[in-house]
Amino acid sequence: MNPAATDTASEDPQDLPAPACVMSFNASDATGAGGIAGDIATIAAMGAHALPVVATIVMRDTAEVFEQVTLEADTVTEQARGVLEDVTLSAWKVGFLGNAETVGSVAEVLSDYPDVPLVTYLPTLSWMDDEDEAQAYHDALRELVLPQTEVLVGNQKTLTDFLLPEWDAERPPSARELAVAAGEHGASYVLVTGVQLPNNQVDNVLASPQGAITGEKFERFDTSFVGAGETLSAALAALLATGQELHLAVSEALAFLDQSLDAGFRPGMGNVVPDRFFWALPPEDEEGEEGAEDPMTAGLEPTPGKPRSIH
Repeated sequence: MNPAATDTASEDPQDLPAPACVMSFNASDATGAGGIAGDIATIAAMGAHALPVVATIVMRDTAEVFEQVTLEADTVTEQARGVLEDVTLSAWKVGFLGNAETVGSVAEVLSDYPDVPLVTYLPTLSWMDDEDEAQAYHDALRELVLPQTEVLVGNQKTLTDFLLPEWDAERPPSARELAVAAGEHGASYVLVTGVQLPNNQVDNVLASPQGAITGEKFERFDTSFVGAGETLSAALAALLATGQELHLAVSEALAFLDQSLDAGFRPGMGNVVPDRFFWALPPEDEEGEEGAEDPMTAGLEPTPGKPRSIH
């Protein structure tokens, strides 16, 4: 055997520190816009390793959700427990879990690891025909998952309907008011997106019950996206997994989302999908130019917590 080959083998990649691991409980979404596929892409883009657990199967295209096929709650949790007995976990992300029974089972798994930060994303359930089923799902989420949640992420209207269903003021609730409501259920912080501002801008605010902490204002896009909230919440979970402080992780996750949306693409006839790997392609004016650097060989690999060119 070549001695040089032996020396190389002693420095195999498995001897290097593993990336931070993030377990995502989410729906299977065949469009790749959100759900487990979106979480895997986002977590990988942030330099972490995804541990995907399929909680339900959503039938949809890039325009709308049609229905779902739920899995047995035990099937969901056994996926997770098998991995958790083997892999060191650094963060959780919870997306859409399908039904109240699965919410309860997932909450039991989460409770076994109270020191692992949890980011919970709240999608809209307006597509569900059974209002009682949607209500039961939200009730279970409030009672069982929010007490374990570090950051609850969602659109301002969706969070209002979920946290303050009796809100009847002419103005929408502030991020602090939503954080107070979330805090009553045990969540530490809310990250409120889509706050409409004048001058064609939207605000995104991280808040605690004591008040707003940080946020980013962006120009409003003149298009509709699918998967934006999934991208933001998964990016935040990955950044928290690497040990970043919360306010810095939120700012970086928002910047990553903004550029993912700016580089978004329309794979079908519906909405635009975020491009989570916007940083992996050369600038348009360099494509095809002789001597242009290949981004995959130019030392541009993302490091944990530092996706390429997000600022």
